[in-house]
Amino acid sequence: MARVLVFAPAPILTITVEAHRGEPEVHLHVGGQGVWQARMLVALGADVVLVCSVAGEAGTVARHLLADEGFRVVAIEREGVSPAYIHDRRGGERQPIVEAQGEPLSRHELDALYSATLRESADADLVILSGPEGDDMLEADVYRRLASDMRELGRTVLVDLAGDRLEAALEGGVDVLKVSHEELVADGRVADGDDEAQLLAAAREIAAGGVGLVAVTRAAAGSIVVGQEGTWRVVAPELEPVDTRGAGDSYTAGLASVLAAGGSHADAVRTGAAAGAVNATRRGLGTGDAEAIRAIAARVELQALDDEAAR
Repeated sequence: MARVLVFAPAPILTITVEAHRGEPEVHLHVGGQGVWQARMLVALGADVVLVCSVAGEAGTVARHLLADEGFRVVAIEREGVSPAYIHDRRGGERQPIVEAQGEPLSRHELDALYSATLRESADADLVILSGPEGDDMLEADVYRRLASDMRELGRTVLVDLAGDRLEAALEGGVDVLKVSHEELVADGRVADGDDEAQLLAAAREIAAGGVGLVAVTRAAAGSIVVGQEGTWRVVAPELEPVDTRGAGDSYTAGLASVLAAGGSHADAVRTGAAAGAVNATRRGLGTGDAEAIRAIAARVELQALDDEAAR
């Protein structure tokens, strides 16, 4: 079984109020990019360890909830406040009530988190570096150091980052990158996120820096992939979405599940696209039925760009 390490600096405690038979129903879960990725990886059959930090009362609750997720958790306990939110969905749309980004990690807390990541990477086939909820949770340079050290230890590094964290990770060295078209616009790499030619040029530029596979997701428009095994426009079945949040993280998990097991880029991309599509049909973020994902993956078309033969 392929083993994946997910670096998730500070998971977020999510409290959502929904309507059930005319009464309010309260749901407590743990979320955030790394948790959603780990959840989908477990659904796809990977052996997952999540390295994170938890703080305060919200962190205590989050740690207990993480214990039931099906992956192993290595949590650094720290002082302060963990990220958390309370959303009201009784009207159909999410209405934020409270959103707390949490407090930054101290130097010693970061040292403990970094050491735990190094230790747990010893038998990982692939390492995902995911971002925290709060912008100030930890310095971007941590991602440069981690990417560099993971590759020095012979681990495949997949990042799902943007902004300064992405730039730092690329400097350290990355094998696989998943990024959205909105993030490329925000980072100034493209001017028009709907312009396929611009997105393709940006992906090629990143790949030329030594990244073996670059996947640019475009929501319903499908993704564009540039890699050592091919350059494709990815077309997946258009499933009716219920909640699109977590779809990008599910895509990342699909990529990781195949690549960690030694699979091809084509199979990884098909699985990623299918995992994102299936996640969007559900209310649970980072969730999906493995058999449904495999069935959809078989319907994902890779349209070769640059006049290559379609696969």
